[in-house]
Amino acid sequence: MLLPVGNRMHAQSRPGQLGVIVSSDNTAFPWGDSEHDLAAKIDTTVPVSARIWNYWLGGKDYYPVDKEAGDAYAQVFPGIFTYARSCRYFIGRAVRFLAGEAGIRQFLDIGTGLPSHDNTHEIAQRAAPSARVVYVDNDPLVLAHARALLTSSPPGTTDYISADLNNPAGILEIARQKLDFSRPVAIMLMGVLGHIGNPAENDDHFAWSVVRELTGALPSGGYLALHDTVDTDPVHNAALDYYNKTGAIPYHARRPSQIARFFDGLELLDPGVVPIHEWRPDPSPFSQTLVPSIGGVAQKP
Repeated sequence: MLLPVGNRMHAQSRPGQLGVIVSSDNTAFPWGDSEHDLAAKIDTTVPVSARIWNYWLGGKDYYPVDKEAGDAYAQVFPGIFTYARSCRYFIGRAVRFLAGEAGIRQFLDIGTGLPSHDNTHEIAQRAAPSARVVYVDNDPLVLAHARALLTSSPPGTTDYISADLNNPAGILEIARQKLDFSRPVAIMLMGVLGHIGNPAENDDHFAWSVVRELTGALPSGGYLALHDTVDTDPVHNAALDYYNKTGAIPYHARRPSQIARFFDGLELLDPGVVPIHEWRPDPSPFSQTLVPSIGGVAQKP
């Protein structure tokens, strides 16, 4: 339920009810007309991966249909909550490296998902305040929240593109208006490629060609950071089979060799394409849990 407070909205959120995200000081971020126009396009009758992912990460921005799908998935594969967190940690480490050690100041994050803690621009601008981040998604809820919440303070900038990964040329056309592709850019494809193509058809050519077109636009010194689901865990495969029958946009796991192929023509950084918990892990006294996802970071020569 939304309660007006001056020119802002105060949100009383509970699981399964979508509302305005509330900041740590209990002041809600206001949505403008454009955000409400986007929100009006949301279909609440079909589960959506971005909202399910938000539920698995402990967020509050999902509908009952998303929680139902997420819980059913977890009944088959209880490790999905650990999986979601592991993916988030990998993204954080990759962005921290790119903005820090690699000196990247421009990021194109495709398949953004709903805002959470330590979003790409927050991590990048912590290391490099002037970093420019452009988010890409085609989910109206993601875009509405992004416009309301994913903001930067000068000298950094944050921008958003409504576009479909199935059309990489369209993404690049708009991205070139927002980023300088004559200078290094990091393209991020984090847990999104399972939504495009079919690894069982035509040697996975379509998804490979999409990534090839995106990396082809990178200048020398640019980077690709990527992780995605592998088909090595039978229990997780069974959960995916169930998910793909819910009416949501299907998600396909790939063989490890198919994911490694996305880095063709690029120079992989150590330790290569590995299980995500093994990619430059932060020091920890606790053992890492293996999850069915691999990833890596590579530079264009």
